[in-house]
Order: sequence, then C-alpha cells, then structure tokens
Amino acid sequence: MNSHITLPGLLLTVLLSMQCGDVEKDGIDADFYANEVKKEFLYAWNGYKEHAWGYDGLRPQSNTGYNWYDETLYLSAVEALSTMYILGLDEEFRHTTKFILSRLSFDKDIYVKNFEITIRLLGGLISAYQLSGEKGFLNLADDLASRLLPVFETPTGMPYVYVNLKTGVVRGTESNPAEIGTLLVEFGALSKLTGNRVYYDKAKKALVELYKRRSPPGLVGTKIDVITGDWLDTRSHIGAAIDSYYEYLLKSWLLFGDEECLMMWEESIAAINTYLADERENGFWYGHADMYTGERVRTWYGALDAFFGGVLVIHGDLERARRLQDSGYYVWTKFRLQPEQFDYETETIASHPYYLNPELIESAYYLYNATGDPLYRRMGVTFLNSLRDYCKIGSGFADVMNLDTKELSDRMESYFLAETLKYLYLLFSDAALLDLKHVVFTTEAHPIQKTWK
Repeated sequence: MNSHITLPGLLLTVLLSMQCGDVEKDGIDADFYANEVKKEFLYAWNGYKEHAWGYDGLRPQSNTGYNWYDETLYLSAVEALSTMYILGLDEEFRHTTKFILSRLSFDKDIYVKNFEITIRLLGGLISAYQLSGEKGFLNLADDLASRLLPVFETPTGMPYVYVNLKTGVVRGTESNPAEIGTLLVEFGALSKLTGNRVYYDKAKKALVELYKRRSPPGLVGTKIDVITGDWLDTRSHIGAAIDSYYEYLLKSWLLFGDEECLMMWEESIAAINTYLADERENGFWYGHADMYTGERVRTWYGALDAFFGGVLVIHGDLERARRLQDSGYYVWTKFRLQPEQFDYETETIASHPYYLNPELIESAYYLYNATGDPLYRRMGVTFLNSLRDYCKIGSGFADVMNLDTKELSDRMESYFLAETLKYLYLLFSDAALLDLKHVVFTTEAHPIQKTWK
C-alpha cells in the first residue's frame, strides 16, 4: 500500500488476495461486477471530493456539503479509508490519509453522540492505523477515546448519550442497548493497541451491566435509563436500537477471546430464537415481543434487522441464516429496495424509507463467504442494479424517502462508503474470504485485525 505498511496491513492484504475459485463458476462474471462496484464507489467519492470536501458528508442533489455538528469531523473521509484500501485505491488512500492527519482535531467545543462517533470515527481511525501503520491515526484514536470516557461516569456504568469533546460535560440519560453495547470492539481494540486497560474495562462494564438487566426470559428492551437502569420501553427485537448489541457480544469473543461475552451471546441467542423467531408461510422472520412475557407485539422486520443473517453465519447457524436472507431478499425484490420496516403478517410497508442500508448486502457477503453458493452473488447483482436505478442521483447516492414514490433525500451518509459499497465489492471480488481468527468487521464495516495475543 505505501512505504509505511505494517505487518497487520500485510496480513489483511494476504486475506484479501485469497482465491475463491474461477470467476465464471457462479455463472456471473464476478470480476466485472466487482469493478462495477468500484466505479460506483469512485462516483460517490469523487462527488464528495468535488462538492463536499472538508465536510462530514455530501448532499448529492444540491451538490453541497453538510456537517453533523457545528464543526466538521471529516466523517466521510475517515469512513471511506478502509474501503479504499480494500478496493486497491492506493493513491486515494494516501491522499486522504495525509489530509486527515494534517487537519483532524477533536479539541472542539461540541456535543457529540458517543455511539455514532465510536463506530464511525474511532473504529475508522483504529482500522486506518492497522492498515497504514501511520501512528498518527492511533494518536487521534487515543485522543478521541479519552475525550469520550466521561460518558461512562454513571451510577450504572452504562454511558450517557452525549459528551462535549472539549469540556467533558455529558448529557442524555435515555439510551438503548445498541448505543450502550456497541462499544467494546472499538474501545477494546484501542486498549490492546495502546496498553491502556481503562478503555476495555469501561466498555466491557457497560455491556455487562446492560446484560444484567435482561428480563427473566433473557430479552432486552428498546429503551433504558442509564442512571436508574430502569427499562423505558419493553419491546424486544433485533432491529434498530438493539441490533448491534447482539453483534458485539459475539464479535468481542472472536476478537478478544472474552469467554464472558461468549456466554452472554449464547444465553441471548437462545432467548432470541425462542421468543423472537417467527415461522410463517411467507418466510422465516424475527419479530417483536414483550421482553417480560415473550408475547408477540409486532410483526415487523426491517432493513437494519437484516444484519442478523451475517451474525448467524458467524455463530455457525447456516440454516437459519439462509432462511432469514431469503426472507429479506423477498422483501427487497417485492419493493425493489428494502423498506425501513416491513410488516410480514400483512405484507405491507410499515416505514417507507430506504436509507442506503448495507445490512442485507452484508449478510449476503457472509453467506457467500461461508458457502460459496452463487445464489448470493446473484442477489448482489440485484442489489447493485437497485442502487443504480433508484438511489444514484446528481453527484452521488441518496436515501429513498418513500418506496412508493421513490422520492429521494439530499443526503449521502458516510456509512454508504464505509459499509454498503464495501460489502457489495467483497461479495463479488475473489477477496471474499474472511479469516475470523484474525479479522473482525466492526458494525460500521471497519476491519479490526487481531494483532495481539
């Protein structure tokens, strides 16, 4: 990649060069489609560079930039780095690395959301350090994490929602399992790389304290007060506000060998399959249930829920993973994209937007990686065509705000560069093998390599 490449970077390079077989064996020209995805990444990335360079993100219709907060944190630039590396865009990677290391600072008097900044920026910086060997990325990650630490100072150890990066003042006591439990991969990796145990300990305590508050059936709810530990919404599911909590239980065991995380995962997946799994004539789903009674309260399955197929693959449950992917793909083909929420009982859209989500594509990648079944690459062709047909506009790609009218927003989120196009590329490339003994993707698809013992 560059003259500063490290052994960890070389490890990922080796993993990405593994061959899965002949390009034509699936009946699909995989090299062709991988290159087509690369073209779309460059289209979106060049649109960002031309119209929104220095901002957090691109508005692809008005050709302007936007920031999440009062000051930029260069979210899209940081998020895109690991995708550039995997796509082999060496010059773009070097140029963006130089820009970020010379410009990015966290000494800003702004309140930021701990969860989003952790998965997007902290994870992106750690991954960039491992890929490039540039110590500046690790220094930035260490500085950022130290500024986020005040969020953990609650009576329960579960974090506040917001923190001021300059003053350390915190706020926001109503949180959810995803925002509380999706921190250990990033904070834990930083702890291993810097030798600062506090990062691992704080994130792990938050995860454990959340798990302790599960219901007798073993489920968690949608909202919780981090001061009192009381549940504010007892609906349980695998979708938004809970999703990546489950993902990180399993991935923290994979990355750190943390047996307690494995135990928490095994207890959780047993409850999920008992109370949330829903067999219907039109497919296999995971719905919503009351966390205390296990009673079905809603038959919704959404775009974010679709990540669970990939987690089931890692868990080793290929049978459920395949069936869940089939259900998600059924929804995608029914509406040409996957709605934010689908009511599988009535087969109607419950929430109409499609926010350029990567989750169904992510699970297709994991399934292809595990099985080599050409079905999942054929799904990938559908995903790529839909993104082009309905989301590509102006200088990039935009959210579809209504799947009936196909009305578009004027916003391209950084995760489209970090996740959606990365997983789509990996699905088609012969770099599709992922050695889970050494590499784990964060919930934002930043590869973290197990370089420690």
